Amino acid sequence: MWTKVFLLAAALALIGIIYLVDRFHRFYVLEQLAKKQKRLSWLLAALLVTGILSSGLVFNWYTMALIIIHLVLIWLLCDLVGWIIRKYRKKERTFNYTGGAALLLTLMLLIGGWVSMHHVFRTSYSFRSDKLTPDDHLRAVLLTDTHLSNTLDGDKFTALCERIQKEEPDLVLLCGDYVDDDSKKKDLIAASRALGQIQSTYGTYFAYGNHDPFVDYRSFSDDDLIDSLLDNGVTILIDETKEIGDRFYLCGRRDFYDQRKSAQDLTAPLDKSKYIIMLDHQPKDFDAEAEAGADLVLAGHTHGGHVFPAGQLGVVLGETDRLYGDEKREDTEFLVSSGASGWEIPFKTGCISEYCVIDIAGE
Repeated sequence: MWTKVFLLAAALALIGIIYLVDRFHRFYVLEQLAKKQKRLSWLLAALLVTGILSSGLVFNWYTMALIIIHLVLIWLLCDLVGWIIRKYRKKERTFNYTGGAALLLTLMLLIGGWVSMHHVFRTSYSFRSDKLTPDDHLRAVLLTDTHLSNTLDGDKFTALCERIQKEEPDLVLLCGDYVDDDSKKKDLIAASRALGQIQSTYGTYFAYGNHDPFVDYRSFSDDDLIDSLLDNGVTILIDETKEIGDRFYLCGRRDFYDQRKSAQDLTAPLDKSKYIIMLDHQPKDFDAEAEAGADLVLAGHTHGGHVFPAGQLGVVLGETDRLYGDEKREDTEFLVSSGASGWEIPFKTGCISEYCVIDIAGE
């Protein structure tokens, strides 16, 4: 899905470049220059847009496309507002106020997107079940899509684990994309060590995401990933179930792109009178998981949309059952986290980075 989204983004970015050159050419200085040096004025307008394109060298080409598209959309909106105002006031344009407003608003949006990506916020959810007594209580911390080495290196991940420890969790759940294609081994070692230092009642559990399996240009192997987790007391669930205490089950599914058991096969041997928590990185199998009798399904992968409107487009195309947040289908609660980081693009313009504190109790 993301490949299609980014190809569309690239096409829109190309159209946007042409539009931006024309918009920059409308600034007063260049309009005045065009009266004497028309070619030079257009060249300078193109150079200004080229300056924005250089963000691809600073960050990456995906980020460059993001900046261009957001600037184009905001500029179009400002142009529309400006046109309405001029029609209402019956005055012609004199200065390019809409252009100035577009640049300022885009800058503010990107600053907010940078903060939303790099600061990991705390969100909380509460779920109740008649399978549990009033004395039953479980506090789980959900951590997904950390994409190590993007915005969270070993040190920052360690600081995040210290925050998680203060939540006094009974259970810590890693729901995929712990690492990224470009993650570094030193960050993996430091992060896994930090996970091992979290004290909880029932431990820390990990289920695979689509970015976790080995890629040949990464500085560590799949065995290194597994060993780093196991050596620090993290339990890896690959289409497996563990009993948590006396009243809970925890199921960890393989990633959607892998060959895996069905949700029904995974829960079939379980005592359905106990509360079943299921980790499934990609939120794409809700109906089957509800039919299988899961009480709470936890997912990530979408990054909450990451950049507007890419995530919303994914929903329209049917690539995900839910973009962000919680919903209930039949007797099953679903929660999709936006994750603690993201892939490649260092801005989140459609959501925040987060870890989720989940309290489960009896009715």
